[in-house]
Amino acid sequence: MAKKVLIIYAHQNSASFNAAAKNAAVEVLTAQGCSVEVSDLYAMNFKATATAEDIKGVKNAENFCYLEESRAAWEEGRLSEDITKEQAKITEADLIIFQFPMYWSGLPAVMKGWIDRVLTYGFAYTQEKRYSQGVFKDKKAMLSFTTRSLESMFSPTGIDGDMNVTLWPLQNGILHYCGFHVLAPQIFWAPASAADEDRKSMMEAWRTRLQGLLEEKTLSFLSLDCFDEKTFQLKPDVQEKQASKEFGLTAGIHLNKPLPPHNQMKAGC
Repeated sequence: MAKKVLIIYAHQNSASFNAAAKNAAVEVLTAQGCSVEVSDLYAMNFKATATAEDIKGVKNAENFCYLEESRAAWEEGRLSEDITKEQAKITEADLIIFQFPMYWSGLPAVMKGWIDRVLTYGFAYTQEKRYSQGVFKDKKAMLSFTTRSLESMFSPTGIDGDMNVTLWPLQNGILHYCGFHVLAPQIFWAPASAADEDRKSMMEAWRTRLQGLLEEKTLSFLSLDCFDEKTFQLKPDVQEKQASKEFGLTAGIHLNKPLPPHNQMKAGC
């Protein structure tokens, strides 16, 4: 069966490098027989703030809790239409690509708002269904983004720090948390300051990668089975196995050891 791809796209300029990267993904994946849908968040004027307006019939307005209210609203079909439309797209998708410019070492506000509002408690995760046992464990997701900083600046010795650390809360704390198998990110290093030929090379490399994207291996994350069921600390036997190894397990769970190189940037690391 043809794979379904959802691109969550956040850029204000249709002539931007991000727009070109999004268009390349649509073109190449469609040519492979994929069904590709784009949520253009700025064009949609997607609301970034998670508020009581998202819920039809708030149950406890005096002590409003978005987490609980949105879960009940999802279960009872009371979420706002813009949220339910995006949730339906996720349900149908085999792969989700987030295409954006990195702002302040993170996501643009409109994309973070999409995550806050669309990945509701119950629909995207529960206490029982998260990480390796997550709701979306049969789906893949990836980040594709541009930076303003050079690659050397996002290194272990660079002024912006190790990109593996920057990506950990996005890829582990959002995507893996919801169960997605996470493909290695596509990072376009400082295209705005690059020469024309270098920008062309970046785009060609992306188009080449897209040809085999659906068959790529995913990033490595620890299984929920590696942690104690009550404290969510690493089990002693897992720690013992790592005691003699040079590097920590992941960028986030590093056991006070050097970070494993490329853990959040390349599959198999």
